[in-house]
Amino acid sequence: MKIKRALISVSDKTGIASFARSLSEMGVMIVSTGGTAALLKTESIPVQEIEEFTGFPEILGGRVKTLHPRVHGGLLYVRTDPSHQQQMEKNAIEPIDMVVVNLYPFEQTIRKPDVKLEEAIEQIDIGGPSMLRSAAKNYRFVTTVSDPQDYETVLEELREHDRETTLSLREQLAIKVFLLTSRYDVAIATYLNREPAASGSYAVSLPLEMRLRYGENPHQNASLYGRFGDFFQKLHGKELSFNNILDINAAASLIREFAESTVAIMKHTNPCGVGSDPDLREAWLKAFATDKQAPFGGIIICNRPMTEPLARAISEIFSEVIIAPEFEAEARGILQKKKNLRLIKVLEWFNSTHQEPDVRSVIGGMLVQQQDFGDITDLENHVVTKRPPTAEEMKAMLFGWKVVKHVKSNAIVYARKDRTLGIGAGQMSRVDSSRIAIWKASEAGLSLKGSAVASDAFFPFPDGLIAATEAGATAAIQPGGSVRDEEVVKAADERNMTMVFTGIRHFRH
Repeated sequence: MKIKRALISVSDKTGIASFARSLSEMGVMIVSTGGTAALLKTESIPVQEIEEFTGFPEILGGRVKTLHPRVHGGLLYVRTDPSHQQQMEKNAIEPIDMVVVNLYPFEQTIRKPDVKLEEAIEQIDIGGPSMLRSAAKNYRFVTTVSDPQDYETVLEELREHDRETTLSLREQLAIKVFLLTSRYDVAIATYLNREPAASGSYAVSLPLEMRLRYGENPHQNASLYGRFGDFFQKLHGKELSFNNILDINAAASLIREFAESTVAIMKHTNPCGVGSDPDLREAWLKAFATDKQAPFGGIIICNRPMTEPLARAISEIFSEVIIAPEFEAEARGILQKKKNLRLIKVLEWFNSTHQEPDVRSVIGGMLVQQQDFGDITDLENHVVTKRPPTAEEMKAMLFGWKVVKHVKSNAIVYARKDRTLGIGAGQMSRVDSSRIAIWKASEAGLSLKGSAVASDAFFPFPDGLIAATEAGATAAIQPGGSVRDEEVVKAADERNMTMVFTGIRHFRH
């Protein structure tokens, strides 16, 4: 079946003029809508407007233009069915052999931080998905093109097969359509389900971004879905692994907490050390001093362009991944000497305006929650002890609080105003996490005298706090909320410790 007529209606007009011109030069008649038709006319490409084809005008501000029997009849017509042929002739419906459609940018619209519900609703495409689904259902006879990246493939087949496409290609393109419309509908439902009055099922449909060599372990299959590549670009090194991607996500989540120039070292999604300094190399030295053993084979991230002095310093140890918003030429040259080291450029820092939920699988379903963007800044209004903190202690508490949020629970972090000193993660007892953090600081030769201790959840007993004061901490920051809060505050007062209750917990399982 030769392609004689194509209906073109695209929101993303990338490459459409060139594609349409090639179709026209092959003798394909083009029917088009609104802005697409206008563009093709300016390119001197012969086009029949949709109103002329259907005999019915676009109405309701363009909301209704392709929802017409002449469109869907032309798409759904089974060419080998005599009764269909009779009905087509009786109703003066002409076949449409190709549909070139991509959808209103609903997902891009709802990513805007200030998007209004009314604006989002206007970007819900109705005619586009309807045409795509009609054409894809009838893929035995109709070619459906929903992705500009497929234009050249389609043209190659048309040239090779004298204006025809193969059934195999039409089937592949149809599958792509149903995946697209399914994902599109899920995005709409998920967005609307955030509205207070909405309720219903939760569904996820994400495009395959890449198949991974394996999962957390070599015997596990794994793939990456979604738009990870919108945020991170690999500049050098081996392909990313499942664990690399988890670590990159954890590193970026932590570093976004800091406005000042900061370097963080991650291992198995936990921070090994974090340091801040206007000089990135100095920030690295502070972070690395926290723990000089764990960073081997870890992830390093900074929130400023990678400099030559920093690159030289970190090149002295083995790392899996290094992440930065940019790499200076000299720094990149140094790091690229290690062929297996992955260099990752941050294309966009995600923040609280990015609304992707935190989703985790469980037996029989999944858990869905908001990202943990909860934080405080006015610490001076949350002091619960007799002694208020000094300015130095306040900064140290805030630094530790930013880090402890990203440590697996139970989590304890000892910190100064610009660096971590000891980190205890993932223990069943909070006092054990504190002991590990103290031991780590001792192993690194770091003094905890005058430090601040941060806890991701409340101290259930005074023992954890007492251990912190005995180690040298003079300030503590924790959520509060224990039935023994009075005992804990009393223990702090007896030891002249200052303490803040944030009222916000940062469990990380």
